[in-house]
Amino acid sequence: MCCVKFKIKVLILLSASRCATGALVLAAGKGTRMKSDLPKVLLPVLDQPVLYYILDTLRNCMASSKGCVGSMAVVVGHRGEAVQEYLSSDWPEAVPLWQHEQLGTGHAVQIAKEWWSGLDHLLVLPGDVPLLTGSSLSNLVAEHVASGADCTFISFSASNPSGYGRVVRGHKEIAIVEEKDATEAQKALTEVNSGIYIFKTSSLLPHIYRLDNENAQGEYYLPDIIAMMARSGEKVNAALAPDESEFSGINTPLQLADAATALRRRILRRHLSAGVRMQDPDSVWIGPEVVVAENVLLEPSVQLWGRTNVGRGARVGSFSILRNVVLEEDVDVVSHAVLSDSVFRKGSQVGPFIVVRDGAVFEENSRGGKFVEVKKSRVGRGSKVPHLAYIGDAEIGAETNIGAGTITCNYDGKKKNPTTIGDRCFIGSDTMLVAPVKVGDDGYTAAGSVITQDVPEGALAVGRAKQRNIEGWAKRTGKK
Repeated sequence: MCCVKFKIKVLILLSASRCATGALVLAAGKGTRMKSDLPKVLLPVLDQPVLYYILDTLRNCMASSKGCVGSMAVVVGHRGEAVQEYLSSDWPEAVPLWQHEQLGTGHAVQIAKEWWSGLDHLLVLPGDVPLLTGSSLSNLVAEHVASGADCTFISFSASNPSGYGRVVRGHKEIAIVEEKDATEAQKALTEVNSGIYIFKTSSLLPHIYRLDNENAQGEYYLPDIIAMMARSGEKVNAALAPDESEFSGINTPLQLADAATALRRRILRRHLSAGVRMQDPDSVWIGPEVVVAENVLLEPSVQLWGRTNVGRGARVGSFSILRNVVLEEDVDVVSHAVLSDSVFRKGSQVGPFIVVRDGAVFEENSRGGKFVEVKKSRVGRGSKVPHLAYIGDAEIGAETNIGAGTITCNYDGKKKNPTTIGDRCFIGSDTMLVAPVKVGDDGYTAAGSVITQDVPEGALAVGRAKQRNIEGWAKRTGKK
């Protein structure tokens, strides 16, 4: 008997995966209380827009073996051009659908009808629930299909139900009543609507244009369809979720900050569980796209953003900020480093007080030291830029030493010019390399030189004025 039940469950799950289910994300609102020039869904949480999180959850669902979602669209409206541009650049699989007048959630589903009418099931979600997990969505879809319901929506018990639509249950009926339209008795209810629904599209179609705006907001409420379906004898299920925090929306700056805190803790727990060591997790910030290998040490007050990838055995010192950086195995970021869009090969070391940016590469066992800036340059294997230097648009070979105070003068007022320094070179302290210029392998420059011509292989270049001492100058000028 147990075996038969198991087979039935498997068949149900397989049938769910074969159904054409699309997700419609509602992201057209103004977010008036945010007091921002950006649309609410583009406000950053950690280092990604609010909208990123729901789309990432849907993308993971689309990629999973369960296949609970096959396609997704986003309803855009207020400042929709910016949202559409974000979708085009980061989420090409998401179809933008315009709601030029924001007349409510029901109206948003109406204007998207041409997109969803060919689906078997339609999942409708708000764009401002960044804490929603993929497991909750997968469970919702599976439960909906297995039950044969016409509509299933997620509800939860709210510790503070203020602002939410209340779930009102009767003997055979169920409804969602928005707070502004609720009676005092209904306001006392704590089971509330999450704003996340899945419909059989064949059941949704007869009702979607029956919505009216006879309510306090003068809007077409999608939740009104719940009562319509129930009165028509269709099957509506409220799936009561155990964790209300997943469904927290973002309507104020405080809620935005709370979401960032919750997501940060979730991300930190994931990395700690995977073997990343942190001396003070409460001071560490890690973005959702960051990858960190096991046996990595993150010291206090580290920030990792963008698509940063930290390899096994690496260490990131305190007060360092990394964005879109690759650290290979055993890289040591000493401290106070600002690194962006660059690559650090195995065993390299940088910092403290260093800036590396714009596609720079530090090869194996190379070093960038104190008060150094490296921009759009390659520092060769085993080479060193130990302190007080600017290296821009340069190519440095292997086993070369760059003296303190060295500057590659790469900008002539109109364009950037390259500097090439060969293998095993020694660039003396306070050398100015006026680009375009080349120093051959085993080349040397004398300290304090201004190098304006190429230096041949194995040569010493001296480019400084002859010293002249003026005897008695202090006495004649009254200097002491």
